[in-house]
This record gives sequence, C-alpha cells and structure tokens, in this order.
Amino acid sequence: MSSATPSVSRRTVLQGGAAGLAALALGALNPEQARATVEERARAGVFGFGVASGDPTATEVLLWTRVTPSRPALPGSGRGPGSRVDWEVASDSSFRQLVARGSLRTDAARDHTVKVVVGGLTPYTRYWYRFRSRGETSPVGRTQTSPDEPGRTHALRLAFVSCSNYTGGYFTAYRGIAARDDLDAVLHLGDYLYEYGNAEDRYGPASLAGTRDHQPPTEMVTLADYRLRHALYKTDPDLQAAHLQHPWITIFDDHEVTNDAYATGAENHEQQDDPDTSYTGPGEAPGVRAEGDFLARRAAAYQAYLEWMPIREPGWQPAPHQGTQFFRRFSFGDLADLSVVETRQNRSQQVPTTAGAQVNPALADPSRHLPEPEQLQWLTDGIQRSRKPWHLVGNQTVFARLFAVPRTGVVGGQVFNADQWDGYQADQTTLLQAMAAGSTHPVVLTGDIHSSWANDLPLSPDAAGYLARRSSVGVEFVCPSVTSDGFKEALGTSAAALAATTAFQVANPWIRYLEGIGHGFAVVDVTPERVQTDFWFIRSGGDKGLALDPRTDPAATVGFESAWQSVQGSRQVSGPVGQLGPRSDRPRGA
Repeated sequence: MSSATPSVSRRTVLQGGAAGLAALALGALNPEQARATVEERARAGVFGFGVASGDPTATEVLLWTRVTPSRPALPGSGRGPGSRVDWEVASDSSFRQLVARGSLRTDAARDHTVKVVVGGLTPYTRYWYRFRSRGETSPVGRTQTSPDEPGRTHALRLAFVSCSNYTGGYFTAYRGIAARDDLDAVLHLGDYLYEYGNAEDRYGPASLAGTRDHQPPTEMVTLADYRLRHALYKTDPDLQAAHLQHPWITIFDDHEVTNDAYATGAENHEQQDDPDTSYTGPGEAPGVRAEGDFLARRAAAYQAYLEWMPIREPGWQPAPHQGTQFFRRFSFGDLADLSVVETRQNRSQQVPTTAGAQVNPALADPSRHLPEPEQLQWLTDGIQRSRKPWHLVGNQTVFARLFAVPRTGVVGGQVFNADQWDGYQADQTTLLQAMAAGSTHPVVLTGDIHSSWANDLPLSPDAAGYLARRSSVGVEFVCPSVTSDGFKEALGTSAAALAATTAFQVANPWIRYLEGIGHGFAVVDVTPERVQTDFWFIRSGGDKGLALDPRTDPAATVGFESAWQSVQGSRQVSGPVGQLGPRSDRPRGA
C-alpha cells in the first residue's frame, strides 16, 4: 500500500491467527465492560494480546507475545499454569522457507509474556514470524533487520510517536502507521500508556467517558495494576496492527510510572498512605489511592514494562550507568547511528523556573542531572566519535531552549518548563558543546509536549533573540501526541492555540515550525544529503482539530500536514518542503 495514502479500517482483521481476533474493535465500554474485554481477550484465544517485534540489529530481532494459559488467567492476576511456546521465523509470509525456530516456556512469574531474541539473520531483510501454543497459532507478524551493512548506504525511514493515552481517544495514528509499507521501524519515545484512573483524575475528552475507560479503574500503583493496564492497551486493534506490521524501538518517559517522575519521587505520587482512601485491588470503586513507597511502585512499573513491551532486557549493550541500564544504540550502516536515551530513572527533582523575581539559579546547577553523568558521557562520546553523516538521538523531553512568552508575571529569561532539558542546563550545555565539537550532524527526535516542532539548536540561545553569529549545532524534530491533550485542549480554543504557537516562535526564533493543534505521528527519512521529517495528523471529515476533535471519531483518517528538513552540513532546519516520496531502495524480501 502506498505510504502516501494510509487507509485501514478500524475493523481490519489482522493477518493469520485465531478466529477470535476478527473482532478486535472495541465498542462503547464502561469500566466493568472494559475489564471484561481484557478478560474475554484472555479467554478468547491463546494469543489475544497480539504479537510484536523490536530492537532490530543487522542480524537479530526480538519477538514478543502474551500467552493465555490453559486455565485462563487475567493479566496481573499472578495465576495460571506455565505454557510451552514454539516460535518460527520465515523469509516468506506462507512459512515455506523457515530460517529459525525454537521453543521456550513462560508462566505467571512474567505474566505469561514471551520474549525471544532471534539471531543469525541477514541484514536489511524482511521476515515473518509466529508463535504456537496449546494447539493455536498466533497472528503472523512482520519484522525487519536493520539496514546496517558497513560500506553500504541503504534507505532509512522511521516513524516516531509518543503520548498515547487510551482515555484520550482512538489510536488512529497507529492505524496510519500500520498502513505504511515504507518504514524500517517505529520509534516510541515514551508515554506509551498513562497511569490515571477514570474518576477525578481522568485525562481526555469527557465525551469518551464510558467508551475509552482505563483498567484498573483507578490510578495504577501495584504490579498487578501496571500489568492489567498494559494488557488493556494491547487490546486496541490499531495498536496491535502497528506492532504486527513493524519492529519497534521503545523507551519510557514518566507516565509509564507516574507524571513528572524523578529519581526518588514524582509529581503524581504521595508517599504517605491514607487509610480512608486506600485501594486494595481491581474491581473496587474508583477513588483516590494510597500510593506507598515510590521506589517499589517504580520497580513494579519497570517490571511490567519489560514484560509487556518488545524491548531487550536491560544492559544488552553494557556501559557505565546508575541503576538499570535502558539506554542503547542502533547502527544503520555508514549512514547514521541512533542513540536512545532514558531520562527519568536518575534525574534530579524538578525545581521552579523562578526564585523570587529572578530566574532560578538552580536550573544551571551542575550537580543536578537529567540523565546520570555516566549516560551523558556515553551519549557525548557517541556523538563526538562518530564519523557517520548523521547521529539521531531518541529523547523524551524537549531539548531546545524554550523561553516563556513575555507577559505579566514572567521574569526576563524565564524558561517555559523545568521538566525539559531547560531545567537541567548544565547537562543541556554539555550536550550542545559535544554536538558543536563533533563532525556528525546531530538530529534530536523528541516527544512529550503533544505538539509538532522543528527547531534549530543554537549553542548559546539568548532571551533577547537569535543572533546570526550564534550558529546552530544541530536540529530537533518533535512529534505530535497520538491522543494526549495539546495546545488547543490546554488553552480551550483553536484561536488561543494558534496565538500561543505564534508567541512561542517570536520569543524563540530558532523554532522554525510549531503546530499545537494536530495529533498524529511523524516520519523521519535519512539520506546522505539530508534528514527530512514529515508530520501526519489525524482528521475527522478533513478537520485536523480546528473545529472538531478527531480523537473522538473512530472513523478518523490520517493525512499529511507539513515537512521540514536539515541539509547535511547546515545543522539548521529548512523548509517547508514537499512530502516524502518512495524510498531509494527496499529491504530484501519486501
């Protein structure tokens, strides 16, 4: 199918697998029905939560699924007998040409999820895979090894996404990604799921209450909660289809644990239990929740993430680090590298942007960190030592300096958000200096802020303006959210959102493109000569959200919005430019 016209019905039947997967689309569900949907999916077939692949290299790819045991066990229940699972990888979709196969066991200790790293594969090649257990066969997934052949330059095209809140709307953006046949992988930059419940803390359009509800119905805190929430998201047909079609490279941000997380706590976490509002388990009426010890909560969230996501086990590429190592690097031949960073586990607690009537000096305190120093050193070394044309950085929060719009109460030079790199300016400056010193062209790919951006990265941004002599040392592209509230939802009207984006660009002239209304995804395409990012928005009747809210429309479509690029050697954004065309080459087997 042409990449320029993604179009897949919400009720598309996924290729292969049990007959029960023909009815994936979710209707109007109240909390009890949403929970029942997860239970029914567990009982409807062995592989009711789909299949996925991830972390591809030249010769390896990870495969994932969840197996419902012989006595159906709800995800997170900690119940059910173990299962033997067989897996197969073939170079054709009919599995006449098997290239690898094997068996393994899973059980309740890992919530009956399955991961296997398949090696011995050929670079830049498409493969098909499936699982078998208890007499059933999974849906057939498609995956691909990396275009990583030294001395050869292949095409490289990735979708990148973030901020997919289930209660925020239908996952139309994932349907658009699933319809594309031109991607090497999908890069998810965090907030794959959200921790909130369905009561006072509900997040998303009010019209979807009773239609897109979270399970468990309250904020997730325990291991059982996080497992059940992951399972709910994996019942979504559009998300299943996107996993089925492409390998993913994923990293978490804060909402996979809880909002604005840092090393020892989070904005959305209360250490002190309140016995009058405690919550004891799934099925209890929604309400405020006793959240307990933060590190225990985070450990539960990380465990569920590793069980339910197609990500390799921590420390796959050993490097000095603190805590658990999730950061890692991918190579794409002589064209580019991709460094995926993790910026929540070890970050210092956020501080206010101002202190009295001045900018808070703690923002620039060199003892405060976003990634731990060892990870920052790994990243700067990778950029400075690279001799490839491009170095991509998969990053959670906005990296470019973003000054607040001047208004009453705003201090001169005040940054907009201290949860971004602006809140950790010593680390921000260290990375900018490494970009300036390296010969590679840095391209930061970012999520989190629920809007679309193309930014220059000046080495010394100044609140007074972007002076011509202050050259940019790299570029940043920021993808829109899949469903989470953007400028329009935060400010109330499209007119207010448009005014805010204009004001931000005036205050920060290195922002070359900013759009705060549309939701969707971005596609980055890399050639030796340039990097280009196309922005794709979901639409209802052609409206990207100016008058309607396409997130609430199960029949919404996706459409091209705008494209921006950076030419090799410029280290600046240029555009707008025309929409991407066909790839320069295609992987073997495509």
